[in-house]
Amino acid sequence: MWAPVAFGGGCAVYFALKSEPPAWPLLLAAGITAGLWLGARRMALGRVWTLPLLMLACFALGVAVAKLRTEAVTAPIAPAMAEPTVVEGWVVDVDSPGSAGPRLVIAPVRIRGLTPEQTPVRLRATVRGATPAPGEAVRLFAILNPPPAPASPGAYDFGRNAFFQSLGGVAFSLGETRPTYLAPPPWRVRAAMAVNGLRFDLARRIVARLGERTGGVAAAMTTGQEAWLNPDDVDVMRDSGLAHILSISGLHMAVVGGFAFFLVRLLVAAWPWLALRVPGKKVAAVGGLLAVGTYLIVSGAPPPAERAAITASIAFLAILLDRQAITMHALAVAAFVVLLLQPEAIVTPGFQMSFAATAALVALVEAWPRRPKEISAPLPILIVQRAGAWLAAAVLASLVAGAATGPFAMQHFNRTAMYGLAANLASAPVSDFLIMPMLALGALLEPLGLGAPFLWLAGQGIGLMLGIGEWTANLPGAVRTVASAPDFVLPVSFLGVLFCCLWRGPLRWLGLPFAAAVMLWPRAPAPDIWIGDGGTNAAWVQAGQTVVMRPGVRQFAVDVWSRRRGVLPQERPSEGWTCTRFACAPEAPAAGPLALWWGKKPPSPEQIDALCRAAPVVSVRAALTALPSTCEGRLVLDGLDYARGGAVELWRDGPPPAGRWRAVWAADLRGDRPWSRFGDPDVSDSGG
Repeated sequence: MWAPVAFGGGCAVYFALKSEPPAWPLLLAAGITAGLWLGARRMALGRVWTLPLLMLACFALGVAVAKLRTEAVTAPIAPAMAEPTVVEGWVVDVDSPGSAGPRLVIAPVRIRGLTPEQTPVRLRATVRGATPAPGEAVRLFAILNPPPAPASPGAYDFGRNAFFQSLGGVAFSLGETRPTYLAPPPWRVRAAMAVNGLRFDLARRIVARLGERTGGVAAAMTTGQEAWLNPDDVDVMRDSGLAHILSISGLHMAVVGGFAFFLVRLLVAAWPWLALRVPGKKVAAVGGLLAVGTYLIVSGAPPPAERAAITASIAFLAILLDRQAITMHALAVAAFVVLLLQPEAIVTPGFQMSFAATAALVALVEAWPRRPKEISAPLPILIVQRAGAWLAAAVLASLVAGAATGPFAMQHFNRTAMYGLAANLASAPVSDFLIMPMLALGALLEPLGLGAPFLWLAGQGIGLMLGIGEWTANLPGAVRTVASAPDFVLPVSFLGVLFCCLWRGPLRWLGLPFAAAVMLWPRAPAPDIWIGDGGTNAAWVQAGQTVVMRPGVRQFAVDVWSRRRGVLPQERPSEGWTCTRFACAPEAPAAGPLALWWGKKPPSPEQIDALCRAAPVVSVRAALTALPSTCEGRLVLDGLDYARGGAVELWRDGPPPAGRWRAVWAADLRGDRPWSRFGDPDVSDSGG
């Protein structure tokens, strides 16, 4: 069972490298280590030799498979174009909306200024006006950029995630989207547009039935279409610890597959002639497989849903092969299959949290005591016993899953929903036994016009779930912000969680302090200054709070950085500052340590002189060719620095004014990898 852990460790090491390694040494190492392991097995050397060699072979194979996956998905990445361009292509899907408006996934056919070899396979475009449906040919006048870089050094890399989804750029439309005429696309694009068109049409039907608020949640849970989600409702679900219900993942696959399994088994048992002639459990497993596959297609097959579908499919295949479905071995096989197909999943929060939670729950099932069956017990006593057992199991399962996923939520999202356990316990029966089954039936029957009663019942459950989330999110202290620990601490926690789950016997509790490493590890002091990618916005820490230079500008990046460092953002005071259309500088040293020029054109010698006189740190978005004498002893960062390094964090080593500045750049932690490219931060669309 530790083989997938070693394989995943190899995948993680590949993604942690700062430069891209050649393929042949990795393949050679994988071949040699695998040969050594096989040779040791044939020679019957015993587990003392074969087990370490197996772990080493799996580790080397993980590194090699991750490299091969990168080579397989490598596609053109759009350059940062200085001028707006014309994009013509097919609408493949409607993506979740961003802060600037609706977003589309486009398969570009032509991009003015780029050759066919430079044209990305897919783009994500923020558009204006009416949202086109999948399958339409559109023409955009837009600003084009590569996918966004990390919002701060060490933060989540959206560009890497986009690279493995073949999203080679982001576009920001400057006008309304217009229809155009294009040659028919390849069959793969046509197939994707047809499936996504059906999903989009089903989502519109659900929203029409239930209204935009309830229907938006139902559409997201059923089809993965988030175009109608209310941002306020998303915030409520996140603050109450219920946001996982909105994204299609393991919970949804388990409920839909399990509902189909038990429904088919019940129908087979209800027909005596059929029950005597077919194995009902295996027929039900086939029904579960079909339900999982159908739901995967309807949901648009996002990576979390693919991973959940693989895990659920292996459980149903175990039933068909007369094996126990819920075991740690089945989970190990599922992890191996997922990482073979998507080795990049090892560095994503979804994979880490879902497999940690599943491993913890499977370990709980294996350790759960078997209670003797009652004989001739009165029905009221049985009801009380069953209710008490269900409540105890639900509480313990929520506690175990929450404890297993807690380190990842703290490290990646920097927030803890303090009442998440209560909210999940209250909403789980509604979600598992009402919302998801009724949505499944409603979505299945809605194309025939028969889904209304089932969707109505699901809508009532969604309203109740939103009410639970809203009440929980408004409780005092509902959300606590937690700063991220150093990067190496999360793997320590992951291995600690796995040790607690995989090891047998009382020694498993030795992994508990390691599992809690993210929570217990001391945090380094927050940096004195953060300057975003390109120098368009900045913030500094003052009295334990983040003072934001330009409130509302690149707010997503500000929020990511402030949460990651565990400081609360606040607006810059209007007094004590001299601000123009393109710059802002403090009038006195006590007002702030930074002067910021965010104009695309470089400042004049007089303007840069004034900036250097005002603050010890000067940030200029444009490239500078010369500095006046007043800038001596000042830290001046310009466009050339940001083009090379992206976002930066600054620490002052020593008291002002003599203290020197120490810088950590996003590019230094990101490394020189195939997905490492910086664009114009104004249109990078990094809102997720």
